[in-house]
Amino acid sequence: MIIPRVPVQHRRLLPDRRLSGPTPWVIALLMMLTLLAAAAGVGLARSANAIGDAIAGRVTVQIVTANPVTRAEQARALRRRAAAQSFVLSARSVEPEELQATLGQWFGSAEGDDPVLKSLPLPALIDIDFVGEKHANHVRALQKLVAEEAPGARIIPHAEWLGPVARLIRSLAWVAGGLVVLMALASAAVVIMTARAALATHFPTIEMLHLIGATDRQITRLFQRRIAIDTAYGIALGTTVAAAILLLIGLQWTGVTSGLAATASLGVAGWLLLLALPLLAIALAALTARQTLLSALKKIL
Repeated sequence: MIIPRVPVQHRRLLPDRRLSGPTPWVIALLMMLTLLAAAAGVGLARSANAIGDAIAGRVTVQIVTANPVTRAEQARALRRRAAAQSFVLSARSVEPEELQATLGQWFGSAEGDDPVLKSLPLPALIDIDFVGEKHANHVRALQKLVAEEAPGARIIPHAEWLGPVARLIRSLAWVAGGLVVLMALASAAVVIMTARAALATHFPTIEMLHLIGATDRQITRLFQRRIAIDTAYGIALGTTVAAAILLLIGLQWTGVTSGLAATASLGVAGWLLLLALPLLAIALAALTARQTLLSALKKIL
């Protein structure tokens, strides 16, 4: 049992003041940081996975033929032939208006109607998604097709420029997971120090209990209950603060609809993990306190 049952008359042997010592406040701070780090880790991991899924098996063919008529004809022919291949899931031509609108953000024209921008020779782009997972074979087959329909065109795998971003985000997720583990160890250390301090503070009471026939397990249950309750109060406080922070961030995150930030979310599994962490923390604190108390009591008498 995480919080053992102790008779009321025995509980009076130890003062029962809620949030009176430093332990609940330290545990609350560590719990808040643990939940925030866990939420960041889950969000980053899901974002990295979303980017990986988006770029896996996707390439862009860039046709840079100088003659605009020839360039457009090559793009149309290549798109039709690529769409007919068994290894191609979809082939889409990027419209010039879409390119101009994208470049317009850098030229100071959100609509892409800048005359200088319209005068620029823009390449023809074709986005191609592959079927299955043997992307290397698909790229080689596509290279032969491109050489026939649009000599000089360039195949750009999305993984070349977004792959490092996904790896960086995944590394940050692992760092966040490491922080969760370190803060769990720090919480366990706080519980160990609290248990030893409680035994030192109430040493006369422990001697008296031993003299009247109390066993180490009975004394352990008494101290374990006190430490577990103090820890539970700290965990509840830290969880409440972390939940408020995550709720505030979540409300602001709903307005993000594009870019890499839009791929970061907790999902059902992430929320279940965050809900389980406080319960796991209480169980860890109680078990750590029990083992520390039993080990220390064997050395006292």
